[in-house]
Amino acid sequence: MTIRIVIADDQALMRGGFKMILDAEDDLEVVGEAMDGADAVRAFERLHPDVVVMDVRMPVMDGIEATRRITTIDRNAKVLILTTFDLDEYVYDALRAGASGFLLKDRPPEELVSAVRIVASGDALLAPSITRRLVAEFARRPQRLDAPQGLDELTDREREVLVLMANGASNAEIASQLFVAETTVKTHVGHVLQKLRLRDRAQAVVLAYESGLVRPGSA
Repeated sequence: MTIRIVIADDQALMRGGFKMILDAEDDLEVVGEAMDGADAVRAFERLHPDVVVMDVRMPVMDGIEATRRITTIDRNAKVLILTTFDLDEYVYDALRAGASGFLLKDRPPEELVSAVRIVASGDALLAPSITRRLVAEFARRPQRLDAPQGLDELTDREREVLVLMANGASNAEIASQLFVAETTVKTHVGHVLQKLRLRDRAQAVVLAYESGLVRPGSA
């Protein structure tokens, strides 16, 4: 199946470079480009791509607000944030807006290709440096007191899986820690997302920290 992509970046050279990298892959196709956030929202409504590759700093409307509007239009929309700015507020706000991944522009081309595939598959993508900043941001912000809807519906095993996800463990790592098959972990992850009415692992990480189920430094 071909993954259809829209690229949103105010720099034409960046859009062209990303397009060249992604279109070179047999399973990826850039179906549209946008020069600002508002243009990205319109492109999403018109083209219904599988993934939007979104810059943060753009004129007219920034990438955070564009992500928020896109995920409001379609809660299952997948947005990969690409930026040169590795800053705390971008990480937190992008994930709260509904982004599924966050990658710095200075990474090698093969990491961009891998990131698009990961996000398209429904997994979250957070680089280690981004994860550290995200956890620090949750530690600074006040904890939400109300338990999110669906949390009490999780089984003990599903709660274990959610905690491990929030601590950054992959499915393979979770399987190793819980002494179960990786396919079993995938099933648990699916149940967690369904019961909590979440789109992907990125939202699960945010919920786990904001609800107090996981606290910074508890890994």
